[in-house]
Amino acid sequence: MPALVLHLAAIEAHGDSVAPAPGWHYIRPMCGRVRLSSDYSEIKIRLKFAADAPAPNFAPDWNKPPTEPMLVAIRSVDGKRIPKMMKWGLIPHWAKDDKLQYSTFNARSEDFTTKPAFRDAWKWGQRCLVVTDGFYEWKKLDAKGKDKQPYAIAMADDGQMVMAGVWAKWKDSKSGDQIESCTILTCGPNKVIGELHNRMPVILSEPDWPRWLGEEPAAEEELLAMLKPCPDESLKIWPVSKMVGNVRNKGPQLAMPL
Repeated sequence: MPALVLHLAAIEAHGDSVAPAPGWHYIRPMCGRVRLSSDYSEIKIRLKFAADAPAPNFAPDWNKPPTEPMLVAIRSVDGKRIPKMMKWGLIPHWAKDDKLQYSTFNARSEDFTTKPAFRDAWKWGQRCLVVTDGFYEWKKLDAKGKDKQPYAIAMADDGQMVMAGVWAKWKDSKSGDQIESCTILTCGPNKVIGELHNRMPVILSEPDWPRWLGEEPAAEEELLAMLKPCPDESLKIWPVSKMVGNVRNKGPQLAMPL
């Protein structure tokens, strides 16, 4: 098994302790490549952000990899739903440096509450909604997996794909900078994604957003019960160019159907 594949397997099992793999920015974990190209004015309405919340600054990106800024929704200290840009790859508050971000962009929903990298974020209620327009996944075309076809996945209604996440604050002891970062929770696949991969991001429906953010009360058991595959009919999928395999490619042509 190639070293990078072994590294990804280790990340899924031990996301709190795996060192970054060389060439990580070309690997394709689940979920490790997303799109965010919608206009913020549309997102603000759909996500019901507070009217007085400052607009985040982000450029359209059809091929966003881990460690880049992600648009997330959190509940502010005064109870408002606000947007934030957070580094994709959670850096726990106790980390000595930021290297963990390379292996903490996903967290397994089945056991993240006990993993050192994520358990404090969960304990402290630092849950977030990760806002995307969808993600990519690769289907193996041969037994050895050397030949793969990328697919784009989006919501069937063309709305935002809102994923469950947790977030953390970390202070760089050298520079004094405070960095906010997040991870996307994953679960087993539904039938549609199961044709491509054995994991998928937890995609939350709008009625679940208030409870996940803590705007409405929910027991821990209720929150964990949300972390399941979304219905097959809520997604659409289509093949796209292999150009998406290189993160240097960013444009809208990457999501065009073949």
